[in-house]
Amino acid sequence: MTNNNTPSRRRVLATGAAAGLALPAPRVYAADKIRVAKAISSSFPFAGVDLGAQIGAWAAEGLEVEISTFQGDGRMQQAFAANSIDFGVGSGPGMGYAAKGVPAHAVAALAMEPRNMALVVLNNGPIKSLDDLKGKRIGVTTAGALTDWLARRMAAGKGWGGDGVEVVPLGDMRSRLAAMRSGELQASVNSIEEGLNLQANGEGKVLATFGDAVPDFHTHVIFAHDSVIKANPELVRRFLRAWFKTAAYMRDNRAATVASVAKTMNLPEKVIDAAYEDEIRMLSFDGAFSPKALEVIRSSLKDLGIVDAAPEVSQMYAPGFATVKN
Repeated sequence: MTNNNTPSRRRVLATGAAAGLALPAPRVYAADKIRVAKAISSSFPFAGVDLGAQIGAWAAEGLEVEISTFQGDGRMQQAFAANSIDFGVGSGPGMGYAAKGVPAHAVAALAMEPRNMALVVLNNGPIKSLDDLKGKRIGVTTAGALTDWLARRMAAGKGWGGDGVEVVPLGDMRSRLAAMRSGELQASVNSIEEGLNLQANGEGKVLATFGDAVPDFHTHVIFAHDSVIKANPELVRRFLRAWFKTAAYMRDNRAATVASVAKTMNLPEKVIDAAYEDEIRMLSFDGAFSPKALEVIRSSLKDLGIVDAAPEVSQMYAPGFATVKN
């Protein structure tokens, strides 16, 4: 990987459970160091990785977690290909990279319909409605990422076809916001929290959200490197147990979750709190895959340019860790 693709790293030692979380007594495991990646920094669900360290969820499963953050699914998948990460939290469309030979598969669903994603524009810009976006430039994180998929899905839903807008991969929100200010972009696909923060600052507004438009979908999934899946499936199960304890904590402890996520995402707590209910509503608490959601993702991968031909659903996830149910 090039220097541009190297994530910022910070070691988080998961020690000690926070008050209020009833975790079982730690299992008798030697501490296993695992490398966990977040596809982007601006994600409420992904901030659960950091929260899991704070409340001792990883430590309770004998895991020492090193967290890294990327600027999109494409770059995280490159890290899997380079064998520099063991687990990752990323987007549903990222499941298609396994069909291209990336040695990582989804092992559980993390979140369902994309209630936490929004189309954002500037207040003083030319875009006043979705119809104004036909043929315009929309910023996304990386090609083939969730943001890319949603922009194209919006255009297709308007009857403009998959190429009805020009999708421009520009990495993080700072770069896309600068491009909107310069006029290079007319809109951007962002987390709802980033959109609400722009509104609170009086600079931008949320033009639309995507939750109702894509009801059958896995917005986020959990990936594991194929070498870990094959050599140590119990490590994968321990990782998933820790994650779903964390997800339950996020659901049951609003104030503590808002405070932690706000710090991780570097956003005001009032912005995180405003998005909290939609974020929790889309979270999965058992990791089960939906056949309808898998089919929606599978059939879209060719349009995204991730694969030349739509893969079989069985190629998109590793069996034996999460159920598949309607």
